[in-house]
Amino acid sequence: MKEWLRRHQEQLPAGLNATSSTSHELRSGLKRMGWSVQDTDSEVRLIVPGRSIDVDLDNEEEPAADDLSEATFALEYQLRDFLAQNLDLIPVDGRKLRLYVDATGRDGIEYETAVGRIDILAIDDTGALIIFELKRARSPDHAIGQLARYMGWAKQTIGKGQSVRGVIVAKTIGENLRYAVNAIPDVSLFEYEVSFALKAVPNR
Repeated sequence: MKEWLRRHQEQLPAGLNATSSTSHELRSGLKRMGWSVQDTDSEVRLIVPGRSIDVDLDNEEEPAADDLSEATFALEYQLRDFLAQNLDLIPVDGRKLRLYVDATGRDGIEYETAVGRIDILAIDDTGALIIFELKRARSPDHAIGQLARYMGWAKQTIGKGQSVRGVIVAKTIGENLRYAVNAIPDVSLFEYEVSFALKAVPNR
């Protein structure tokens, strides 16, 4: 739903943003405007009088109740920005990564392609392209289809003659996704953890 609203800014409820507003806020705003929102396992259907719009769920994911009891990134873009700023600390297959930058100077954050936006496009020290698909909470197994689409695009375009790998990062990697990845070569799964500490400051 967020991805569709990013492409159709004119439909955004007043005062909301398709990137920084939560999915709950966006749905509530649409309902106030007279829209109906129906969820299925594979799509979100936005309904206005006389017609309906099917919205891709690839970038639409709310944390399950048990996820809320643990620290998670509140918004997917926060996870994206944190990883993009710390790529050199995240080895994939033992190789160091850096952000991809194309010939026009465009970097690999929210990298626009003919098949959608790649969350993070990186390159390792051997020249292989690394495509990150990020899910801030649980990762459904349909995430592998989205990642495979991006990998296929990269192999046919900017990555011709290069190795292309995929990475899915989520708070929790589900069992279904673990099985799905067994059928797709060159894909790695990562679960993230969020932690912080308080340090007492003595009084003067």
